Amino acid sequence: MSVPEPQDPGDLAARVPRLLEAMRSVGTGPDLRSTLDRICATAAELTGARHAAVGLVGEADGFGEGSIEGRTSLAVPIRVRDEVFGTLCLTGKRGGGDFTEGDLHLVRVLATEAGVAIANARLYEEARQRERWIDGSVAVTTALLSGDLEDAAEALAVVAEQARRPADSAAGIVLLPTEDGTGLEVAAAVGDGPVPRPGLVVPADNPVAARLLAGEPVVVADAARDPRMPAALAEGYGPSMLLALRSDGRVVGVLATPRGPGARPFGEPERTLAEQFAAQAALALVMARTQRDRERLAVYEDRDRIARDLHDLVIQRLFATGMLLESARRESVVPAVREGVGRAVDALDVTIQEIRTAIFALEQDTAAAPSGLRTRVLREIGTVAAPLGFTPSHRFVGPVDAAVGELTGQNLIAALREALSNAFRHAGATRIEVVVDATVTLPNGAEGVRLTVADDGVGLPEGGRRSGLRNLARRAESLGGASWCEPGIGADGTGTTVVWQAPRR
Repeated sequence: MSVPEPQDPGDLAARVPRLLEAMRSVGTGPDLRSTLDRICATAAELTGARHAAVGLVGEADGFGEGSIEGRTSLAVPIRVRDEVFGTLCLTGKRGGGDFTEGDLHLVRVLATEAGVAIANARLYEEARQRERWIDGSVAVTTALLSGDLEDAAEALAVVAEQARRPADSAAGIVLLPTEDGTGLEVAAAVGDGPVPRPGLVVPADNPVAARLLAGEPVVVADAARDPRMPAALAEGYGPSMLLALRSDGRVVGVLATPRGPGARPFGEPERTLAEQFAAQAALALVMARTQRDRERLAVYEDRDRIARDLHDLVIQRLFATGMLLESARRESVVPAVREGVGRAVDALDVTIQEIRTAIFALEQDTAAAPSGLRTRVLREIGTVAAPLGFTPSHRFVGPVDAAVGELTGQNLIAALREALSNAFRHAGATRIEVVVDATVTLPNGAEGVRLTVADDGVGLPEGGRRSGLRNLARRAESLGGASWCEPGIGADGTGTTVVWQAPRR
């Protein structure tokens, strides 16, 4: 550090008051860098040095206490008790003279006071870091246990973000052990710049991954240059700290907080605080997962209760009502009444089937519902409801979601789409019934699924809708099934029924 030209410092006795005044001002302020600047400026002013610098431990090794090159330079260690923080170095006595014994004595006194100031500054910074890590732990715990997060991915993103801030890192990354035990998968990543893409897997045989899966922390000085680091966690990063998220001796994840290239390395106090944060975050994740499982179990229990009530109460009452109506229909002597009661009985039968379908859906795992075959069938039916002007009725028989494989399901949906499209464009139908039956047995004895789309339209004209029907047949035959047409559900058998069936898997 270069300083402006000072006044003549005078002899030692004259400089003592100025030294005492300087000592009172050296330690003011918690910032370490500003403290070091004040130390340099004060030392240069009191000794008449042109240049002053403080080298921390590891930066100024080799300087001994006392004179260098005929007292043209001074180097005094900065100590607090037995610990050496660094060295206060002075060069270039103004006026061309040498540093005196008085200069050396003043600098020693100032170095002692500087050591106390530096220690206080470091203690203040450590306290601030501890406060930031504690705030992060509180934020993680509050967010994970509040129940406001939509899913597990959002919870992991909260952990990554709350770790990134106190670590002063360029990114926060959470990795989870893969289900098959082959490594660590990036589950959440947040940062100011590019971050690893979720889904990237670090193989378990990578030395860093192996240590983390064993519950050991990994701290590197430069991730980009460390050959042990996996590319997903190294490119574009500098000092990095990777910590295992452990609960009950089990590694539930990994937290990585890499800093940018050229940033300061992680110190031991930071590592200790980060490990405490990781332990708290792991506990919060496990507790949040347990809480979600309890809530899911409560939902399942409620669904089971509703399904039992529908089966034991509603269906039985509807069935009894249907029996009464059927008895009344047989005893009625008025044809119009018999016909009306018969339609009511048929409607009750359809209602009972629909309730049974709802019961089966309630008994399924909700996690499978968004991608299940039932949902896709209902989505196709809902799509044509608006252009048709009515919603086709539907019925499911058997374990449609659980029994039908993905390939067969995809082809069944395509067949349903084709059949509904034909009914809309050509049939002029006022009623359409869709049935998906996963309990049929194919001619070859295999377990199959059958799609039936029946309408009350004008029927199948000669030469009409042939290409669509051929497509349906080709899809079924490619799976070992078949497709054909039958009379519809209109009066006197008018309309068309398209039947498509294939092996369930």
